[in-house]
Amino acid sequence: MRTLIHDGSNDDRWYLCRGGDPADVYVFHEPNGPSGGRPSRVELADFLASANGSPEHRALLAMIGSLVGAGHGGIASSVSAPEPGAAGAEPTPGEAASSI
Repeated sequence: MRTLIHDGSNDDRWYLCRGGDPADVYVFHEPNGPSGGRPSRVELADFLASANGSPEHRALLAMIGSLVGAGHGGIASSVSAPEPGAAGAEPTPGEAASSI
């Protein structure tokens, strides 16, 4: 399974791919024909560490960010104040309760 990450101005293409194992996620680089380059597989961690700032790196980060923005798999975190009328915390052993 593969999804296009970036289609370069020189017709190079980068795909986010997943192999048979769900943990097998990598970037596949398909160079343009005239360059004479060979297609290559780059492990995801290596790609993120080495391609910092490139258009394909930024495109992958935007793709990942869109998953977060869409709320996929996220757990809502909200911090709320105690309910009105709720009792205060008890002092821990050895902690003196003081009245001010």
